[in-house]
Amino acid sequence: MKILVINSGSSSIKYQLFKMPEEEVICSGLVERIGIYDAKIHYKSNNHKIDDVADIPDHKVGLKKIVDLLLDNEVGVIRSTSEIEAVGHRVVHGGSSFSNTTIIDKEVKNKIKSLFSLAPLHNPPNYVGIDVAESIFPEAKQIAVFDTAFHQTIPTVAYKYAIPNKFLNEHKIRLYGFHGTSHKYVSEKAIAHLGINDSKIITIHLGNGCSMTAIKDGKSMDHTLGFGPVTGLIMGTRSGDIDPAIIFHLVNSLGYKLDDVNTMLQKESGMLGLTGFSDLRDIESEAEKGSKECQLALDMNAYRIKKYIGAYAAAMNGLDAIVFTAGIGENSVFIRKLVCKDMQYLGIDLDIEKNDLRAKKLTEVQSETSKVKVLIIPTNEEVEIAKQSYQLVK
Repeated sequence: MKILVINSGSSSIKYQLFKMPEEEVICSGLVERIGIYDAKIHYKSNNHKIDDVADIPDHKVGLKKIVDLLLDNEVGVIRSTSEIEAVGHRVVHGGSSFSNTTIIDKEVKNKIKSLFSLAPLHNPPNYVGIDVAESIFPEAKQIAVFDTAFHQTIPTVAYKYAIPNKFLNEHKIRLYGFHGTSHKYVSEKAIAHLGINDSKIITIHLGNGCSMTAIKDGKSMDHTLGFGPVTGLIMGTRSGDIDPAIIFHLVNSLGYKLDDVNTMLQKESGMLGLTGFSDLRDIESEAEKGSKECQLALDMNAYRIKKYIGAYAAAMNGLDAIVFTAGIGENSVFIRKLVCKDMQYLGIDLDIEKNDLRAKKLTEVQSETSKVKVLIIPTNEEVEIAKQSYQLVK
């Protein structure tokens, strides 16, 4: 079975075509800078690699470009769109409506649309990806895999906010959690590697968006992102945890509008607000050159992660392993070193030489005396989406 996985972002489309159940990648690629001058198209199969520039004003044009490459007489890998039996879509916010992978129909689309306000940067482009794929692949099953689904096992004591009960009962205001597809994928890899059933793991997903999950016996028990994807860790442009009183002060005393505060917390804060850079590679480079602002931001970033490791180890009454994943988690030697520094009390002791790498596969980087495993596991949200889609339609 051939399954196309589409991960539609606000200005990009990641895609991979799989042969299932073998999990064989037939081709993969990325369309980026959609709606921006000189958008970029990347395409890779076993025999061909293409990096091109084109005018791509919207997601519909971007998906059409992807299909043109898939069908191309010279570099293509399929002869007809009917060869693709299912299209798996990453959808960031499923609210309380979806706890499992779901075949998309009109009702599902309407519910995804109703959640736009909870994930304004993510659900709208996810929806567009579904809409366009339906028109291009009319014979394929369209399947939604929700980032929030993995976190449906979080217990009430962790997901409920200490506000009047009516807000949960009537309006479903609670912690939902995100990056669930990634956390599920790497935690399953970690559990298989550890070879123990009653495991206690903390997965640390660090990219432009960042989150951590406490995972006990394979189930999500707590998570740093909440009702929306802004709380918890310091991110590329998002603030992470702040005192809510700051919002009221900005509006009531400093004259800011709520929309402006929302934009600031989502797009102008985090590492960008602290340093002027949102890309961690730039920040690390500036810190090495002596920038005190950049060094402080890195220290703050690591400090927040360390706090949550301590909190989650306490909540689970123990810790077997921590897992670093995603772009920063897999590649930043410096952040891993900062996070694991002075953590011996919790049994975490990093081997500096082992840590000095960018891992392409599951790798242990703890010292021989460390009681807790320190793992780097490259995430693969697309293969997880393909697996879940295949299980639903096989």
